[in-house]
Amino acid sequence: MDVLSDLLQRAQATDALVRQIIARGPWSVTYADVPSLSVVATLGGSACLRLDDGVPRQLEAGDIALITGVGSYTIADDPATPAYYVIRGGQKYTIDGEPVEWRGEYLAPRTYGDGLPGATTMVRGAYDLRGDVGQRVLALLPPVAVVSATPQTRPALDLLTTEVAREEPGQDAVLRRLLDFVLVLALRAWCAGAGPPSWYQALTAPGVGDALRHLHEDPAHRWSVAELAAKVGLSRATFAARFTKLVGQPPLTYLTAWRMTLAADLLRTTTATIATIAHQVGYEDPFAFSVAFKRTHHHSPTDWRNNQSEGRN
Repeated sequence: MDVLSDLLQRAQATDALVRQIIARGPWSVTYADVPSLSVVATLGGSACLRLDDGVPRQLEAGDIALITGVGSYTIADDPATPAYYVIRGGQKYTIDGEPVEWRGEYLAPRTYGDGLPGATTMVRGAYDLRGDVGQRVLALLPPVAVVSATPQTRPALDLLTTEVAREEPGQDAVLRRLLDFVLVLALRAWCAGAGPPSWYQALTAPGVGDALRHLHEDPAHRWSVAELAAKVGLSRATFAARFTKLVGQPPLTYLTAWRMTLAADLLRTTTATIATIAHQVGYEDPFAFSVAFKRTHHHSPTDWRNNQSEGRN
């Protein structure tokens, strides 16, 4: 598995929310319970995206916006349209905080609006990325990335909007995979359009991308810089310099950070012993693992796990 696929698979929860809006202006909806990653696309017509920074971002037909780490955001038909409704906890409210019943707006499964001629059609997918791996994925992206329509993304969006209004066995699984597909296509297009960020260059660079794949496929292996260099067909010095320049860390520093990321998620989501987790991430000695983990997370593995449990209660 390539590194981006590995990160996305490890980070994503088992469910993803997908909803469609078909409405004629003026309309506006604010999402107050913002997930860690939103995928918003305009399928027909145009719309305006406003984040807490107040800067309007226009979305034309086929455009996709990836939104991370913001307090709230508003989607409207026009930058001048004031906020009408707020969605919080699955409930619709007026801007003054009064609950509003969902009446006459349910057009089809997962589809809301008025459906009138000339309406804008939007689709919104929401992910809650989990754990330390999820934070790694979010760190790769800006608060909002707008991707213009491309010949690759448009067919995927058309398929998503067709499926979102269906209700058949396995529909949630279909929508989840289609949303993943749209997300990856949007990430590719954003990286290509913005000038590839260093992390994307690292994934595709000869030698470095292969080395990252080896580290992700087998993080418990006792890797050395010399062995990684031999695996990718580069001299030790050339490999180390190229890896450090593109990734921003020397190979073994990256490996340690990745091991600690995996360990944190194992501590959070499993009841495995510290010794078992240490072995899974490449440490034969639990004490050495605990020292490395405390250096990264400022708590021993046991204390960190207890703190996470208390935070969930």
